[in-house]
Formats: sequence, structure tokens, C-alpha cells
Amino acid sequence: MKARFRYRFYPTSQQQQSLAQLFGCVRVVWNDSLALCKQSEKKPSSTQLQKVVITQAKKTEERAWLSEVSNIPLQQSVTDLEAAFKNFFHSCKGKRKGRKVGYPKFKKRTNSQSARFRIGGFSLKNGGVYLAKIGIVNPIWSRSLPSEPSSVTVIKDCANRYFLSFVVEVQPIKSEAKNQSIGIDLGIKTFAVMSNGEKAESPSYKKLDRKVRKLQRKEARQPKDSKRRNVTRIKIAKLHNRIADTRRDFLHKLSTKVVNENQVIILEDLNVSGMLKNRKLSRAISQQGWREFRTFCETKSEKFGREFQVISRWEPTSQVCVDCGFKWDKIDLSIRSVLCPSCGTEQDRDKNASRNIEKVGMGNRHDYKRAQRDCQTISVAEPCEASSITAPSGR
Repeated sequence: MKARFRYRFYPTSQQQQSLAQLFGCVRVVWNDSLALCKQSEKKPSSTQLQKVVITQAKKTEERAWLSEVSNIPLQQSVTDLEAAFKNFFHSCKGKRKGRKVGYPKFKKRTNSQSARFRIGGFSLKNGGVYLAKIGIVNPIWSRSLPSEPSSVTVIKDCANRYFLSFVVEVQPIKSEAKNQSIGIDLGIKTFAVMSNGEKAESPSYKKLDRKVRKLQRKEARQPKDSKRRNVTRIKIAKLHNRIADTRRDFLHKLSTKVVNENQVIILEDLNVSGMLKNRKLSRAISQQGWREFRTFCETKSEKFGREFQVISRWEPTSQVCVDCGFKWDKIDLSIRSVLCPSCGTEQDRDKNASRNIEKVGMGNRHDYKRAQRDCQTISVAEPCEASSITAPSGR
């Protein structure tokens, strides 16, 4: 299986100028190719695009400076555009899973910049990385590469940080797990509640998010293309990077712990795009990174030889008693614990859901459709003597 290893590096002032020129050329080739595709009745092939926007464009006065950078990243830019169109067409026809992919867009100078080198455009030399027509850059090797990389992508994010992203081939690692299975219920205040009783609290992003919104209001008042607006934009990007780095570090540590200790990892398929329509919870939901955590668990399960499962979003995991299988009615999100009318057991909402997720994933769920109902469970403790619902804290 293939994996990415990313390292940060600090280029010299001369290398920064060369990288800026490279990023500009890659961006121009992408935009010229996209403009040509929009003008044509039938989309040109990748070979035709490279011939027009690279080979023929170098012979003109307007694009003669394309010859000053390596030709490999320019060709890769056209190849990436071809892949973007392929994903768009497959998404329109329903051949691609997940959210629909939009039509390719033009690249901007203020966005994150990248250039990809394949074999022949880079090499590893004496602890450094040689990039064609750039020179040797010295990344911070936080860990060694497991094998020879097949490609490297030079990235400059919106906060002016530089990274090298290597694509390498890794071998699966076989290790014994302590536990047979685990079900995980994802939330907002408590990020994850495990079926074994453990809880994982999500980091707080409130202070950083408050600073971001304050700077965004300041940026909106500043004139466009001004130096002060550009300084504010970089400050906002740095704050966004701090939030993303904090979240990614937390998700990596949690997913690694879960995958190392359990043979079968079971999650619930959440409709995140639908949840984001809730105006009160959309900001908190978008900051959690539920999909990113699912991706980490899935890739690490493949690496360590674990089994990863996702149950249907329509399973009533929060409405069924895990002990007796009695099905309750829908309960408001503010209700955090339920006293089951059938067996009299007080169930914590999140822990009960995680245990149900594990049961459904392992095929051991109750036949709750045949459960007898003596009374109706509602969000207050008055009408039914056997039911009692408490709300100690918000999720």
C-alpha cells in the first residue's frame, strides 16, 4: 500500500524565489489548460494540452519564461487537471462515491501552492533532496522513509510554510490486538465514547476561533490588494493552521490508539453534510473532523491488518436499550441519560449508542422490532412511571 510522508523545510532566499517562479508557472499552465478546455466544444486530451500550453507556449514571447523551470511539474499540472476532470465526470454519472465533485476551478496566487516532481525530477542526496532547477533543500527528517519515494510534492501553504510530501510504498504490519472489537460513537463535546467505557475529549478551539473571527472582520474592512490586508490574511491563515494542526495531532493519536488495541473497529456512517445545516451546531461540527478520523482509522486498519466497519446511519443506536432491546421514541439531544421502561436500567445516551454500534457491527444486535411496549418513552419523566429521563450535561 502507498502512504504519504510529509516533512517541513526552510528554503533559502534564493530557493524561495525559484520556488515562487515554479509555483507561478505551474499555476499558469493549469489556468491556461482549463481556459482552453472551456473554450473547446470537446475536451482536449492531456497530450494535446501539453503540446499547446507547454511546448508551443514556450516559443512565444508571452510564455517564454516557462523554459526557466523544470518541465516535469508543468506536465504534472496538466495530468492533475485531467484527473480533476475525470473525477468530475465520474461524480456526475454516479460512478464516484461520496459528495459530488465540482467543475475544476482556476488557481489563485493567494491560495496554497504546490508542484509535483516524479522520478527524474528529484533525488535524495546526503540527507537532502535535490529538486530540478531548484537545488538541494534540507527537510527536517522527523522519521526515516520506509522505501524509495515515487514522487515528491513541494507545498507552500497560505501561511508561507514549506513542506515536502513523499509518496512511498509501505508494507502492512501484523500485530496482535488486545481486544476483539470496539464501537465508537462520535460527538461534539465528548469527541468519542467507546463501547468499553473510555471517553476522548476533543481539544477546545474556542479561543483560536474567536481570534479568527475578529481578524476576519478586520480583513473585511481593509481595501483589497493592500499590504495591510495581506498581513491580516497571513495572520488568519496561521490561526487556521494552528487549529488544523491541533485537530490532526489529536485525531492521529486517538486513531493510532484505537487501531493498535482492537481487531475490529466499528463506526457509524454520519450524515455530516446534513448536520451542517443546523445553524447552531454547524461551526462546532465542522471543527471536530469526524470524516478525517474515519479516514485515519480506515487507512491504519489496512496498515495493521485490522477490520474496519461502518454501519448504516439509519440504525437506531440511540433509541434502543443495549441490555434488553427495548426501543424508545426519539429523544431530544439535551437528554443525556435514559431509564429504560422495560428493564429499569439507566443508560447513558452516548455509551449506550457505542455499545449498540458494536453489536450491530458484530451481528449480535437485539430483535428490537418484537419488543413489547407497555408505555411510551417521552422527553419528560411524568406520564410513565417506568420511564425516567435526566439531562445532566450537554453534548
